[in-house]
Amino acid sequence: MRLSDLPAIWPRLESGRSICVDVRQAEDEADMQDWLTMSAAELGRGIADGRIDPVALADVYLAAIDAHPERDRIYTVVTHDRAKAEAAAAAERARLGTRRGPLDGVPVSWKDLFDTAGTATESGSKLLAGRVPEADAEVLRCATQAGLVCLGKTHMSELAFSGLGLNPMTATPPNINDPAAVPGGSSSGAAASVAFGLAACGIGSDTGGSVRIPSAWNDLVGLKTTSGRVSNAGVVPLCPRFDTVGPLSRSVEDCALVLAALEGRDTPPLEPLNLSEMRFGALQTSVFDDIRATPLAAYDDAIARLKAAGATVEPFDAPEVAEAMPLSGILFTSEAYGTWAPDIEAQPDMMFDSIWERF
Repeated sequence: MRLSDLPAIWPRLESGRSICVDVRQAEDEADMQDWLTMSAAELGRGIADGRIDPVALADVYLAAIDAHPERDRIYTVVTHDRAKAEAAAAAERARLGTRRGPLDGVPVSWKDLFDTAGTATESGSKLLAGRVPEADAEVLRCATQAGLVCLGKTHMSELAFSGLGLNPMTATPPNINDPAAVPGGSSSGAAASVAFGLAACGIGSDTGGSVRIPSAWNDLVGLKTTSGRVSNAGVVPLCPRFDTVGPLSRSVEDCALVLAALEGRDTPPLEPLNLSEMRFGALQTSVFDDIRATPLAAYDDAIARLKAAGATVEPFDAPEVAEAMPLSGILFTSEAYGTWAPDIEAQPDMMFDSIWERF
């Protein structure tokens, strides 16, 4: 409360309770605004100990999304009804002590290539305009079963085929560090939703950098999962052999928890582990080519942390990697073209020229 507020409330000074309620309400509202910057794990812990109501949490996020000036550049659609229903169910489970996991009740966004029952899923392309699936993608179903709350779908590079995040056909989401810059892609809106405080975590996909690039460009943590580890059933493909599903989040802990939810498995123990029996190989071939000082320092710090935790880290070379790296582009583009050729050749005017040419 500021001194300038006193004249307005002076007539009510005899009723101290009114002032206390106003101050408490202001404090509660400030706490709620803090929810928009907390990690998914922190929000989950707040729900578990009764400090955060999942319904209020969803309302805060939905209100923030609707009020944000860049809403329509970040979200393709906001699923208000679904989010509120899922949050209410999470609140009831919290009340009964039957929460389904550490993220039960936490609101997240979904890249617009994950099939969502009754909601347009168009993969950032006018070629798929009006496409409305009848069922959720398997990872969305697993996440919902784990209690995650679906806020809506986020914009992306057209058919997930660009690491820049530029999409003049639908929308180009903003970059948290520079309004005039692209956000990185193809999970561009997923990154923006988290970076701008409009989702606790974004679920994206990565074929050749599509989680890692927008995470790096928006100061987030992105996890590129191993090919085949997380189900792609119900995910609009780019290159089916290479497409992977992964989170964009505020912490490594969040990535671990969300990965478990996407896989439909129990959360792994995250307490500090003894790494004295672990042996890691630190690849030297190709990975340091043209590396900048800041990423290199972060890499060296990670190695130092592993060693400090007792792990053995041994550098090694793999000449095969240097030979394979130039071939990756051939594999990606060939499979992408094979997947989409009939569609893009039939309606080239429906695509951004640069993406059409890349296919």
